[in-house]
Amino acid sequence: MTNPNQTFKTFALNKNPVEGFSAGLIDDSDLYRWEVLIIGPPDTLYEGGVFKAHLTFPKDYPLRPPKLKFITEIWHPNVDKNGDVCISILHEPGEDKYGYEKPEERWLPIHTVETIMISVISMLADPNGDSPANVDAAKEWREDRNGEFKRKVARCVRKSQETAFE
Repeated sequence: MTNPNQTFKTFALNKNPVEGFSAGLIDDSDLYRWEVLIIGPPDTLYEGGVFKAHLTFPKDYPLRPPKLKFITEIWHPNVDKNGDVCISILHEPGEDKYGYEKPEERWLPIHTVETIMISVISMLADPNGDSPANVDAAKEWREDRNGEFKRKVARCVRKSQETAFE
């Protein structure tokens, strides 16, 4: 059965594209799994990269957030080593048991694919080293941003360009 809310969001995304990414269904028979291509934002270490990710919506979307997982290797403080993205907008709604995030920073049903992707592009441009999903990347970003961190990101960007359309 087609979810009219999801169909509308697909239509809205096609009608008003947001620069920096493209998104579509992985399989036309499954409205809950999308593939996104994220273009590394200009004037960042990720510039020129073409990063593939999967956006998976729960059955009770939009009450709960989707999950975003990079399929292309990426070195970033807010992306764990398995590719899972850790940003506030994708955290379950309500109070943060650690007191780090305000409820309004977490998932709200008003969020769309566009707002999620804008947040991810912003995350690439400005990592949050205070709440890392990849502690090693966060340490390098803080201590050696223009050295080892930059080299690892450049390698990921090159690899993403080579495998973008496989």
